[in-house]
Amino acid sequence: MAKGILGRKVGMTQLFSENGELIPVTVVEAEPNIVLQKRTSENDGYEAIQIGFSDQKEVRANKPQKGHAAKASTTPKRFVREIRDVNLDDYEVGQEVNVEIFQAGDIIDVTGTSKGKGFQGAIKRHNQSRGPMTHGSRYHRRPGTMGPIDPMRVFKGKNLPGQMGGEQITIQNLEVVKVDAERNLLLIKGNVPGPKKSFVKIASAIKAN
Repeated sequence: MAKGILGRKVGMTQLFSENGELIPVTVVEAEPNIVLQKRTSENDGYEAIQIGFSDQKEVRANKPQKGHAAKASTTPKRFVREIRDVNLDDYEVGQEVNVEIFQAGDIIDVTGTSKGKGFQGAIKRHNQSRGPMTHGSRYHRRPGTMGPIDPMRVFKGKNLPGQMGGEQITIQNLEVVKVDAERNLLLIKGNVPGPKKSFVKIASAIKAN
C-alpha cells in the first residue's frame, strides 16, 4: 500500500556510501504530520488520508479551517495534501505520521512547486536553438515562424515566450538514502523540485518496479 508525508526542503548536501561513492542528496525536514481526515469510498468515492504539515498562524486561518482542524484535535495547517491508495485501517484522525514510515532504499515520488523564473524567451523556456549571430543575420533569439502560409494562423500549443516556472512538478523514482528520525529528516538521492524552504509531498513511487 502507498504511504506518504509532507515536508520542507532544507537544501542539498552529499554523503559517502559504504563503497566510497559520493552521493548528492536533498535534505527534507518532515516534522510529524497530522491526519486531518479519512476519505472513504462510501462518502467520497475513493480512499485516501488528508494530512497537514506546519502550523498556521491563528489570524490567517478562517472558521472552516479551524473547525476542520479541531476535529483532529490540532491547529490549522499551512500545507495540506491527500495520499491515496493507503490502508485506512492503519490511520486514525488526529494521528501523527513521521519519517519512520520510510526506510533507506525506499523508492519515492516527490512533488513540489518549481522555482519561478519570470517571463522568459523561447530559448531558455523551451530549449530552442538560436539563429546565427553574425554575417547580417537578423534572426537571433526569436521563436521562429508564427504561422505557415496554408493555415494562416498560429497553432495552439506553439512554444512561445511566457511565464516560466512556478508549476507543480513531480520527480519520480527517487531513492531514500537515509532516515534521521531524531531530527525528522529524510535524505533523498538527487534533486527535488522547488527552492529552499518550499513545501514538498513525498509518496510511494507509483511506477516503482
